[in-house]
Amino acid sequence: MTRPLFTLAHLSDPHLPMPPARAGELLGKRLTGYVNWWRGRVRLHRPEALAGIVADLQAARPDHIAVTGDLVNISLPDEFQRAAAWLAALGAPHDVTLVPGNHDVYVASRWSGTLGLWGAWLAGDGAPPAASFDVFPTLRRRGPVALVGLSSGVPKPPFFATGTLGEAQVARAERLLADLGREGLCRIVLIHHPPLTTEKRLKRLTDAAAFQAMIRRVGCEIVLHGHNHRSELARIAGPSGPVPVLGVASASAAPDSKYGAARYHLIRVSGAAGAWRLDVEMRRLDADGAGCTSDGYLIFLPDRERPARS
Repeated sequence: MTRPLFTLAHLSDPHLPMPPARAGELLGKRLTGYVNWWRGRVRLHRPEALAGIVADLQAARPDHIAVTGDLVNISLPDEFQRAAAWLAALGAPHDVTLVPGNHDVYVASRWSGTLGLWGAWLAGDGAPPAASFDVFPTLRRRGPVALVGLSSGVPKPPFFATGTLGEAQVARAERLLADLGREGLCRIVLIHHPPLTTEKRLKRLTDAAAFQAMIRRVGCEIVLHGHNHRSELARIAGPSGPVPVLGVASASAAPDSKYGAARYHLIRVSGAAGAWRLDVEMRRLDADGAGCTSDGYLIFLPDRERPARS
């Protein structure tokens, strides 16, 4: 592999530890989520696993970090405060791009005391800290790469983990991706929900078909997502061939969790306009939690893709 022009680290679904909640905060959907956390999810998502992932990631010294949502669990006010401190420790807003997940929008909340605390990490280049969902899609240019952030998080009824982009956001993303394609940039789309029509009904992106139709028209180089807590690969047809859709495992999954151990991905970009090459290294938390090991490689070339080994 030639020396990369840009290295992006992708992690998702850290699900930071749940703080104690007051009875008045556990109305409606929050109550079921709170019970689910303490009955099982608290053992699946471990802060020490997340710390091991972040330490390995920072040692790799990527050029930029992408986080595709679900920092919190049931959108308690204290969760957003704690997540803001975690983001600040992960990296400065210029170096970390965030898009929200469904747990970050678990219930309808006032922006100023919730997602507004993360506004600098959500905003696009040259914009003030994000003050509403209207900022999406966002754009950040870093070297040869254009990071296009989408928000699929929308408050939903109890037992639903679905996401929705909406017609307006899809239309704006199409115009943005078309313009960036004409500039020859390597376009990386960030979204929480996998934009696939094969997902389970209660967890799916409800307008995945509209997203796919948009990608068929204008394309991009790769779509990165979280949500399913597993590293997984799918494809969407694009105007110049299949567009990889790459999910990453939860960054806080315990080594013995049902999802497998925590992971993050290092995506190394090389090549040139019209011929971008993406080398993806999957990094898995070791069983003892003391470090990470390479757990597979993928190479995405302009006209094909293939798995690879170190």
